[in-house]
Amino acid sequence: MNPERKHVILYVHGMGGGGDSRIPSILKDILPEGFEVVIRTYDFDPLVARGQIRSWAEESRPDLVIGESMGATHAIALKGYPHILVSPSLNAPRYFKIMAALVRIPCVRSFFNDHYHPREGDRQPLDFERKKLLRWKPVVEEAKDNTPRRGSRDFFHAYFGRRDKFRRSGVVLVRTWRKWFGEETWTVYDGSHFMEEEYIRDLLVPKILEVTGQGRGQ
Repeated sequence: MNPERKHVILYVHGMGGGGDSRIPSILKDILPEGFEVVIRTYDFDPLVARGQIRSWAEESRPDLVIGESMGATHAIALKGYPHILVSPSLNAPRYFKIMAALVRIPCVRSFFNDHYHPREGDRQPLDFERKKLLRWKPVVEEAKDNTPRRGSRDFFHAYFGRRDKFRRSGVVLVRTWRKWFGEETWTVYDGSHFMEEEYIRDLLVPKILEVTGQGRGQ
């Protein structure tokens, strides 16, 4: 790492997130001087997103990649970086396959688009078009290839909210994480899927400082 450059974090947002997502916005405010958080809005089509995120990584040369929720799969697929994952929704692509079958039914695609409509701002436009929902396989395979189970030496640590409603549905599962990343690679906190500010300050920021070598005693 060049000591004269900033510590760059590439933040990969979740579904419907974007350049003004809450967690990276908070990180920009509370991380110490010398850190830069790169957060950009990528396409909902996973194959388009894969190319965008790769190019941003090549451009920014991050010291750390953080993936949130659905963005965790994209983040894990980036090889050669330390990774921190917040509420990784590793099973979301399975549910997208189910949704791809459902959108054949008249009005279902419109229902999904209305139901999951993102907030106003610099956010990822969502369109549950069937072909987009079915394009996750190569991204998922790339992510699996960059796991300790398949020999990756990258650093990984995940945070799971004890009150995460998506754990009940199976979109977020600690056992799925354990299968690919092993033991002692995750932390469960008492919050929700959308990590609250107190846990960002008390858990996420210290881990960022530790991973980038900026923790106490460094």
